[in-house]
Amino acid sequence: MIEIKSISPFWLSFFTALFLGIYFTPVLAQENDSTRIVNEQKNFLKHSSKGFILATEDGKYEMQLEARLQLRFAVPDDQDPVTFADFANQDTRVFKINRARLKIGGHAYEPWLKYYFEYELSSSILLDYRVMIEKWPWLNFKMGQWKVEFTRERFISSGNQQMVDRSLLNRKFTIDRQQGVEVYGNLDAGGIANFNYWLGIFTGTGRGSTQNDDDNMMRFGRFQWNFLGRQVPFSGSDIKISPKPAGIIAIAGVTNTSPYTRFSSAGGGNLSGFEGTNDGQYYVKQYQVETAFNYKGFSWSSEFHRKYIYDTFDEVETNLGGYYIMAGYFPGQIIDFWPKPLEVAARYAVVDPDLEVIGLKQREAGVVFNWFFSEHKNKLTAELTRYTFQDKNLPQQDELRFRIQYDVSF
Repeated sequence: MIEIKSISPFWLSFFTALFLGIYFTPVLAQENDSTRIVNEQKNFLKHSSKGFILATEDGKYEMQLEARLQLRFAVPDDQDPVTFADFANQDTRVFKINRARLKIGGHAYEPWLKYYFEYELSSSILLDYRVMIEKWPWLNFKMGQWKVEFTRERFISSGNQQMVDRSLLNRKFTIDRQQGVEVYGNLDAGGIANFNYWLGIFTGTGRGSTQNDDDNMMRFGRFQWNFLGRQVPFSGSDIKISPKPAGIIAIAGVTNTSPYTRFSSAGGGNLSGFEGTNDGQYYVKQYQVETAFNYKGFSWSSEFHRKYIYDTFDEVETNLGGYYIMAGYFPGQIIDFWPKPLEVAARYAVVDPDLEVIGLKQREAGVVFNWFFSEHKNKLTAELTRYTFQDKNLPQQDELRFRIQYDVSF
């Protein structure tokens, strides 16, 4: 597999500055009146929820620049427990810059020809790069590398999450970022006849991998019914205090053959107990059913997963399962003394690492408080979570974790 070389923050900043210099030089060179130049520049540069926006007067070209920082304190640890051994370390403290992102998006030539890049500065990783053709609501195309829309929990940006981080299910069931092509759109016949679809083919070897390991590509499909005639945005919490209810029911499926049984921002990897590295060793198929609902400050989401892994070398099959439910509310809607920007939410998740083994369960139960200074662009989050691992052959293990996080975009 060919790995994409990471771009250092210095060179990324250099090329961005170079682009801006080339972009504005012809415009400024045409003006002799300095006052007029200043006035015209005001039209070119503005700020919105997407960050700083540079645009031409005719609207054919637009570039959005946004930076984001996520600061986190955690005790006793910041990583979700994966095995029973992970419960041994109960006395650590963690303070870190969890994410430092630079996002560049916009359109070129036509408003419907869009592009997007996302770069992780702290670890020098190019996360996303994609081009989208979105001329018609019912038929759109995407190519490049991005988080596949398999699960709502993973597809939602880490800056728009309701909890500090994603649930225990994420490690086991996400397919994360992949390289490939996709067709998608919204089919709206009015009322309850409102549907979204996504169909894609990918290399199936994770972020940064430009080629498949064999002739079996990853195949993905998602079908979503917006049963109230409105889509629930890919964002946690009902910050807008929706005056009308919106709900979805979705089903998604994936098949893939590769050396990997899990994916993350680091690329392809393996779950505990799957140590093979041979090309095409693991045949994986999985599906999930999810729901989401928003109305007047109340938000709900859930996912139900099944995953089948077949080791083609050792001829062993494993079935995994899991689900989570999550709900949040802004009590200030009904309680006078409760601050309006303060949300409370809770999540309960269960993972079954092997459906054939009775009594083997991993559980997570958490409560979170979000104070939104400026929606998801500027928020403070405090979370308390309890993890429980159960195995009939071992003593039950428990961990209580506290995390506080500040997330800001500008």
